[in-house]
Amino acid sequence: MPRRLQLILASMAVVAAASCQTSSSAPPPAAVVAGSGDAAFRTLAANILDDRFRRHPSLATDLGVHRYDAMMDEASQAAITAETDALNGFAARLIGIDPQSLTLDAQLDREQLIHAMDAGILANAVIRQWARDPDVYSSGITNAAYVIMKRKFAPAADRLRTLVEREKKMPAFLDEGRANLTAPAKIFTEIAIEQIDGNIAFFRNDVPAAFADVTDKELLGEFAQTNAGVMRALAAYKAFLQKDVLPKATGSYALGAEVYAKALAANEMIEVPLDQLSKIAEADRQRNEEAFQATAKQIDAARSADAILASMEREHPKPSELLRTSQDALDAIRQFIIDRKILTIPRSDPATVKETPPFMRATSSASMDTPGPFETARLDAFYNMTLPDPRGSAAAQEDYMKSWYYAELSNVSVHEVYPGHYIQFLYAKRFPSDVRKVYGASSNSEGWAHYDEQMMIDEGFHAGDPKYRLAQLQDALLRNVRFIVGIAMHTKGMTVEEATKLFETEGHQPHAISVQEAKRGAGDPLYGYYTMGKLMILKLRADYQKKMGSAYSLQKFHDDFIKLGPLPLPLVRKAMLGETSGALFN
Repeated sequence: MPRRLQLILASMAVVAAASCQTSSSAPPPAAVVAGSGDAAFRTLAANILDDRFRRHPSLATDLGVHRYDAMMDEASQAAITAETDALNGFAARLIGIDPQSLTLDAQLDREQLIHAMDAGILANAVIRQWARDPDVYSSGITNAAYVIMKRKFAPAADRLRTLVEREKKMPAFLDEGRANLTAPAKIFTEIAIEQIDGNIAFFRNDVPAAFADVTDKELLGEFAQTNAGVMRALAAYKAFLQKDVLPKATGSYALGAEVYAKALAANEMIEVPLDQLSKIAEADRQRNEEAFQATAKQIDAARSADAILASMEREHPKPSELLRTSQDALDAIRQFIIDRKILTIPRSDPATVKETPPFMRATSSASMDTPGPFETARLDAFYNMTLPDPRGSAAAQEDYMKSWYYAELSNVSVHEVYPGHYIQFLYAKRFPSDVRKVYGASSNSEGWAHYDEQMMIDEGFHAGDPKYRLAQLQDALLRNVRFIVGIAMHTKGMTVEEATKLFETEGHQPHAISVQEAKRGAGDPLYGYYTMGKLMILKLRADYQKKMGSAYSLQKFHDDFIKLGPLPLPLVRKAMLGETSGALFN
């Protein structure tokens, strides 16, 4: 799922009082001690997951849990209070379980859940995105429809019936947003206003197109009514934002250093001081910049690195050949992994490239569409590639295809498919627990995919062509700047305009991408998790190799790592090295 939608879903776990403390800050009352042993813990964990699915039906649908598909997420004050009680109650009960009475897997899951409860309480009681960001509501209902339509987990008519029931509740969800937006930030409000026309177009065009095969006239008539009601509600919500919210949208997007550090600790279990993290980020950026310039000189010593990149962008397949070229690239990557014993690929059909469905074109250029880990239906996973609009001019199509130059196409495929997110999906049903199918650290999941980009080149993939290393380094520099900007925007007063400039100069990104990245940083403050995760995995690998000695192999490291699931990386260290006290970074 896109990170933006993850944040939207997370912000629906709303709570009432900003004065709530995170759950691990004090011991639990004796009355809530939950017992000991794996059985007691697993019962509690199942209750926590069931409660989350019930309160977050859109998330449940996306994960493959379909008993709440006809429901819509709630954001009323009653839901706020109930969520607060649940989060704090669950946290206290988790702390009440003696970790020494648990097996290692259960210990890891318990710690993961404690931090997840802390992160939820912090996000909703202190960060309070539900009170600051109008897009939580407009994009929230869009996602609620999207997760029903994007996969064929049931016959189209059955999915449409549940969507109709969910759509009936969407106008009320927007009304709850009107009541909750008491501290709107200007940039969030502007982004929401900019996107609402796209949300409306999604319901007008894409949602009906996804159910074009339904023939039940009565059902289609009811859908036409509920869908029109959602579009009217969105139009009214846009007018409300323009007239009532934007003029008073003076809230800040910045978290501040104290809250930022708490969010990083709760979500990623990273407690390194922020000044030290900034130095780590800048040092890695400098290393990558030096390698970027040196690699460019290998290609052409007479031209600048940016000029070389510009010429590389003209080396791309024709639009009509993009899907076939992408499939060939995937097959070559997969075979390289097998031949070099990079990682064990579970028995599965090879990932299949297909054109991005029409209802996803506006929001995705490339994505892995993988079924949720709880899906029982036999569903394929697809690597979606968005082709240029055939109605556009030849110049417009050429400009679009520049983003699919051959070396970048390879790098994205490594990240999204082999050995990146698709391999994570293949292992997901085998994760040691349901907890790890629901909760996870982005520094693990995105850090792994970003680590793979560098690791594959280091292991000799396209070793004879430095253009592939240059593309990998450009993407690494982009992630370096995210790391730097996320901290600076939220703790040091960096503006969106200053962040935009940094992406242009230090990230080697065009202006339009730089603006987009800077805006993302306002609402996704921890998006340095790509580089943070990559660096922590590299450190873990070095420590693991030292521990294993002659028994070490890269394949064993990768297999042992990915089998554990998306645990925060300090917990991965505990599982693989037997300790959590070692340094996370070199």
